Amino acid sequence: MKILDQIEEPSPAISYAGLIERIEILRSTLRWSSRLERADIDKLLRQATSLRDEVMQLSHKERFVQAAVAEPARVDQSRGARRKALIERSFIFEGTFGDNPRLLESLEIAEKAAPTDLPVLIDGESGTGKELMAKVIHANGSRADKPFISVNCGAIPDNLLESELFGHRKGAFTGASNDRKGKFESAHTGTIFLDEIGELPLAGQVKLLRVLEAHEIQRVGSDETIAVDTRIVAATNRNLRQLSEEGKFREDLFYRLSVIHVTLPPLRERRDEIPLLIAWFGDEAAGTLKRRPVRLTPRLRDFLLNYAYPGNIRELRNVMYRVSCLAGDMADVDHLPVDMRPAAPGSAAAAGSASSGGEPISVANLMSLSDAKRAASDDAEKAFLERGLREVSGTVAELARRIDMNRSHLQMLLKKHGLHSKDFRNRNVPPPGNNGADENDEEDDDS
Repeated sequence: MKILDQIEEPSPAISYAGLIERIEILRSTLRWSSRLERADIDKLLRQATSLRDEVMQLSHKERFVQAAVAEPARVDQSRGARRKALIERSFIFEGTFGDNPRLLESLEIAEKAAPTDLPVLIDGESGTGKELMAKVIHANGSRADKPFISVNCGAIPDNLLESELFGHRKGAFTGASNDRKGKFESAHTGTIFLDEIGELPLAGQVKLLRVLEAHEIQRVGSDETIAVDTRIVAATNRNLRQLSEEGKFREDLFYRLSVIHVTLPPLRERRDEIPLLIAWFGDEAAGTLKRRPVRLTPRLRDFLLNYAYPGNIRELRNVMYRVSCLAGDMADVDHLPVDMRPAAPGSAAAAGSASSGGEPISVANLMSLSDAKRAASDDAEKAFLERGLREVSGTVAELARRIDMNRSHLQMLLKKHGLHSKDFRNRNVPPPGNNGADENDEEDDDS
């Protein structure tokens, strides 16, 4: 492979021998440290820091070479063997993961990309762990001991975006009472994580593209350029390729950001991880709450193992914290949020019959009793949402208010069941409580 030819010079043996010699020189110099001036001591400390960085970079390069050499043999590995190999190669991952082939592929891509400075784009549904993956890439790279700065592009007002990212000079605008460093300067020599990059306005995209191309920034109100050495990792839950085709995201920026592209599958496609995550978050919640880990009834465990998790890993984590807080020694489905609890058996059966045109669910199509429970629960949930949408003429905001549910959570449930609010609208009858929310609901449908 070409990458091996690039790394072979100089050889690790020669590099390590040279480093050892320099360390010995540094040690002999330090013996006289009591007689040295402060400036000389500072110089020695900088040399020690430089040596440490070189050793770390060599270590990462060697791991990169080993991973590349082992690549041909990995094709024949089972999923369990691939997972074990990642851990044995000292791959740093602060969490837990199973044997899902798509996730293993993403982790292996992250492992190969980490020692480089190439931009990485991480996509996946909300709550799948995109920021965690960004931290994994940072922790496994040569910048691991340098800053990791996280920026939520969707949370910054448009008029403050440039100041937030690039900083400003005193007096640049009203309220700029002193000079301020931006996120890129703070991340110098480290990694900047740009979350929700799809929410960045076009003007901000142009500025970001310039940073990627020139590796320099300008503070607001200043003509001076400042060089920045920053590794960029971006994340989104939107389809940037589609947005670029629609003219909402710059195509050249998309290709700049996605040199390395990592996709995280949703939790419903990684069900082997759910038991691991239940145990992981249960222990984590117990440590935070300073109590023993909560036990789960068979009914609750069965529900958690088969739930669809529209909020993915974040939702499961929040659920485990909730039941750990509210329950005593044993948690049951009654400790779940009201909108998440499975419906009563009678209502579930009725809703199942109604949603399937009066025909009961066929036992032959179900694998187990838990599958039957989950199917009945899903049918009841869908029937409830359909009835609610009809009552409010398709106004999602009004339905969320009536059932006391977070609107974004409601949108995820509608998406899960393939329901669109516009299908329930009667254009001749204004929806109850409508104050312009139907236009926003239309936008939510499109997204």
